[in-house]
Amino acid sequence: MGSIAPPAGPPQFLVIGAGSRGHAYARAVEASTSGCIAAVAEIDPFKRQEFGKRYIWGQEGRAAEHQCFAGWEEWVAWETRRRQNADKPGGAEPGYFPITGVFICTLDETHAPIIRAIAPFTLHILCEKPLALSLSDCLSISSALSQYPPKVVSIGHVLRYSPHNILLRKLLTSDQVIGEIVSIEHTEPIGWWHFSHSYVRGNWRRPTPEGVGSLLTKSCHDIDFLMWLLCSPSPLTGDEPHLPSTISSTGAITHFRRARKPRDAGGSTNCLSCPAEPNCIYSAKKIYRDRWLRKEKDTGWPLKIVVPEMEDIVTAQGWDAGEEKLMERLGDDYDKNTTPDDVVASRSWYGRCVYEADNDVVDDQTVTMEWEEDCLRGHELGRGPKRALFHMTYPTQAQCERRGWIYGTLGEIHYDSHKITVHTFSDNGTIVHDIPKQAPEVEKSHGGGDWGLAGAFVQAVQNVEEGSMNVAQAQRELVGCDLEEIIRSHAVVFAAEEARREKKVLHWTDWADSHCQTTL
Repeated sequence: MGSIAPPAGPPQFLVIGAGSRGHAYARAVEASTSGCIAAVAEIDPFKRQEFGKRYIWGQEGRAAEHQCFAGWEEWVAWETRRRQNADKPGGAEPGYFPITGVFICTLDETHAPIIRAIAPFTLHILCEKPLALSLSDCLSISSALSQYPPKVVSIGHVLRYSPHNILLRKLLTSDQVIGEIVSIEHTEPIGWWHFSHSYVRGNWRRPTPEGVGSLLTKSCHDIDFLMWLLCSPSPLTGDEPHLPSTISSTGAITHFRRARKPRDAGGSTNCLSCPAEPNCIYSAKKIYRDRWLRKEKDTGWPLKIVVPEMEDIVTAQGWDAGEEKLMERLGDDYDKNTTPDDVVASRSWYGRCVYEADNDVVDDQTVTMEWEEDCLRGHELGRGPKRALFHMTYPTQAQCERRGWIYGTLGEIHYDSHKITVHTFSDNGTIVHDIPKQAPEVEKSHGGGDWGLAGAFVQAVQNVEEGSMNVAQAQRELVGCDLEEIIRSHAVVFAAEEARREKKVLHWTDWADSHCQTTL
């Protein structure tokens, strides 16, 4: 690929995938950074135009050639031609600034192919989590990127970037308010109907070929959160990370299976024709129509996932028209005996009975990580043994509002999504750290984590492009991690899933040595 001079002005970003995550990052970039959303690549025409009008060419404008692409492959082909012709007479498009970085917000299985394809362009990359669906793909990404000059790489591990968790880590590490950590109990309550929406009826209901399901697609940033608190190099000493010694896990599909189907539902496979629907809490009519459309009157998530054009329909034709379209979509169903499996797998079925779905991911799981004594050179006391217990579960009122307890040698901490309570043994004192309220749009974006992540990434990109930081410095000081650490936390997820499937305890060093081509 030809060399491209750094762009003048603010960094220019391409967003690949104009779904909910693409919008989340675009909003954050637009509202809180110096970056510019310059182009979109999206296979769905409606989503593509909606995104472009919102962030790029305006409601009344029209897309220029370099702003709108029907998928990432089309953009790769266009960018390849542009670079080949850039130095030829008439080859540069007037008013065009080259893309500086890419936000990858497509379906999980596409992340690795996209990154491998764009690696030769030497662009800065922020990829939505998970990085890839297998450890081999994660390692192939590292291999592909290593062949070219380094650029900033970040991942959608948003828990690292919320004001709440930044303060929590400071209290634990820099301030050491409860001494040395002995153990952590961390819970992600997914929410009863949210789990049915995304992991029973929606896009994430089937595991990868390696059998990695909801732990990877939903909770990989919770595992990363624990690794960030317990493994990452100390802010005080900069020592090497204290890595776990063993990993184990248990979990199962406890509820969303045919054996749990109410008897009076009979052979029904869709909520709209089920005799048990009035008494079923998972009724699609109750969740999508009665709550979100009629009561909340919110055309955003999750209605936007079921009917992407819902906002336009309601704006142009009213709520009745929106309800008619919603009910039509909820009525979609299939016969598992006659519908090809690839057709079933290729789309979501939001009106499907949750007990008759094709889901195959666990809905309740625990992961246990153990650390052994780690004696540091030059330190009288090393880092002591500790353990972390992560619990992901579906039947909760809270929706993704993490909570936990941290036990230390000098005190304990309880945290939820809104406050951090510190109790110290020496004075029997308790201090409550209330996290200041943020704007509603920021708050609902993982407690500000989306905005923090996007801001850190854009600032890192800008500093590298301006020459005020090298890539390694930007990764460490702004992004907060590098690709090796990103892959390591993913590897822990893959190890935990292997431990769950095979009902065994894995020794991390041995497992990593046998599964990775590099030291993790």
